[in-house]
Amino acid sequence: MLNVFSSAGSRDCSGFSRREAISVGSLGLAGLGAGSLGLADLLRAKAAAPAAFRDKSIVLLFLTGGPSQVETFDPKMTAPAEVRSVTGELKTSLPGVTFGATFPRLARLAHRMAVVRSFTHGNSNHTGGAQNVMRGGAGNHVGMGSIVTRLRGTSHPTTGIPTQVYLSHREPDPQFNKERLRLLEAATAGELGAAFAPFDPLGDGPVNQNLTLNLPSRRLADRRTLRQSLDRLARNVDVSGMMEGLDRFEQQAFNLLMGKGRRAFDLSGEDPALVRRYDTGRFNTALRVKTRHSTLGRQMLMARRLCEAGCGFITVHNPGWDMHGGNTQFNIPFGMERLGRPVDQAVSVFLEDLEQRGLSDKVLLIITGEFGRTPKVKADGGRDHWPKLSTLAFSGGGLPMGQVIGRSNRNAGEPASRPVSPEDLFATILATMFDIGELRLLPEVPRDVARLIERAQPIPELAG
Repeated sequence: MLNVFSSAGSRDCSGFSRREAISVGSLGLAGLGAGSLGLADLLRAKAAAPAAFRDKSIVLLFLTGGPSQVETFDPKMTAPAEVRSVTGELKTSLPGVTFGATFPRLARLAHRMAVVRSFTHGNSNHTGGAQNVMRGGAGNHVGMGSIVTRLRGTSHPTTGIPTQVYLSHREPDPQFNKERLRLLEAATAGELGAAFAPFDPLGDGPVNQNLTLNLPSRRLADRRTLRQSLDRLARNVDVSGMMEGLDRFEQQAFNLLMGKGRRAFDLSGEDPALVRRYDTGRFNTALRVKTRHSTLGRQMLMARRLCEAGCGFITVHNPGWDMHGGNTQFNIPFGMERLGRPVDQAVSVFLEDLEQRGLSDKVLLIITGEFGRTPKVKADGGRDHWPKLSTLAFSGGGLPMGQVIGRSNRNAGEPASRPVSPEDLFATILATMFDIGELRLLPEVPRDVARLIERAQPIPELAG
C-alpha cells in the first residue's frame, strides 16, 4: 500500500520521508502462495523470465454473449433469406469481400484486417465456450494471457505496468455483469498462481488494494489535495535522491504507482479531440436497465495507452451479444444497431490511432467471442448459440493482413475449408509474442506450458 500522509515525521530537507519511499517497495500481495509477496518481489521474478519474447502487445476485444458470424464479417447474401445477414452487407476495401452493414468504417479498413470465416469449436455453453476460446483449447485450464504473463514476466521492467490487464466497465445490468465476471474467470491463471492473473482495475483484489493511495480520512474527499500530494511525492523523489536507496525492482514498483504505469490509466492527459473521436457514449447499449451508454471507445483508448506503456496482453470486455430475441434479449437487427455501431467506431479509430503513432506492427488486435449464432434467423429476429462457426478477425501485429482465411459452407453453419480452432488462435498469439523455437529450448518453462508450446501450430496464413 502506498501511503501519502500529511502528519509530521522524520523528513529530509526536501520534505520527503524515507517511510514514504520504502512503503512503495513493501506493497503486500496476499493470497499468492505460502507467504506474502510485495510488488517489488514480483518484479524481481521478472528477471528470471525467458528473454525470447518480442516487443508486441495483444489487444483481445471479446464480444461476450456470442456475436453472429453472419452479421459481422460473413454476410452470406447468396444464402437463403432465412440465413443471410438481416442487416445487409457493405463492400469493403478488399475486392469481392463484404462485411455486415453496421460496420461501414471497418469495411473501409478491411485491407488492414485478416478475417477468419472458418473459426470453429464444439461448446455452445457460455461458460464453456468462453473458457475454450480464452484458454486456447478445451483441454487447457489457464487463460492465454496468464500463460503469456508466465512466459514474459508479471510486469514491464521499466514502467512497472502489469503484463496482463482486463478492461471492463461496471455494469448496472445484472446480465452484462454476469458476462463480465464469466470472462474474467475464463482468463484465470489457474495452477500458475494468482501472480499471473490479469490485473482488473475494477476488482477488489490485493493488487487493486496495493494501488490505493491513502490520505487521512478528513482529506480523502479533497481531490485537489490528493493530486497535490502525488505531485509533491513525485517531484521530491526526483530531487531527493531517495530512490538511490531502493533496488531496481522497488523502483519499478514505484514507477507503476507514480510514473508512466499509473499515468496509462488516466485519460485526462489525452488530446480532447482524440477522446471525442473514440467516444461511443452516444450509443445506448442498455438491455434491461434504462440507460447504459457505450464505454467501448474509452476502453479501446485505454488499451492503446496500456500498449504504449508496455502492457503485453489486454482483454477488452464488450457485453450484450447474446441476441436470442424475445422479451429478455436483443434480436439481431436491434442488437447490431446498439452494439455493432460502437464496435465499428471504436475499433476503426483504434486502428487509425495505432497507424498514426507507428504502432500498427507492434499491436495485434483480435476480435472474437465465445461462439457464433445459428445460421437460421428465428421469427423474432434472434439467433441462438452456434459454436460450429464463430466470429474471428485480426489486425496489425506485423502479420499479413488484407485477406480472408477459410470459408463457410453455403448455409453459414460449418467451415467449408481451412477450419481454425482455439488452439490455432493461441498458437498464433504465442508466435506473435515469442520466438517459439527459443521458447522450446528454455528449461525453465513450466512443463504444462511447454506441452502447449510444443503443440502450437499458428494459422499458416498469418505467419509473419
